[in-house]
Amino acid sequence: VQLQASGGGLVQPGGSLRLSCAASIRFFGAMHMGWYRQAPGKQREMVATITWRRNTNYADFVKGRFTISRDNAKTSLYLQMNSLKPEDTAVYYCKIWRDNAEYWGQGTLVTVSS
Repeated sequence: VQLQASGGGLVQPGGSLRLSCAASIRFFGAMHMGWYRQAPGKQREMVATITWRRNTNYADFVKGRFTISRDNAKTSLYLQMNSLKPEDTAVYYCKIWRDNAEYWGQGTLVTVSS
């Protein structure tokens, strides 16, 4: 199983980025997926998740700004991030899971700074 996250970078406050996570896994459509982030000196935290039925859940600090989506045909997960704030600066990780199986991507750095 391979998860390749991309799309991070440096953006000014108020700007937007779109993260992608390409997955190499069988039965992608049956898996739940999510984005997590870890800022320096802080614990990793959930940002957004999407189930195989496409039910979504967001952390309060990104509601209304971030949108998670998936494309089963492309076996990919996305995170559209708008109205970015300096406190959104972190390494963002994608995770895919089902039952007792869990896999993490390598992370992509998002830096929000003027």
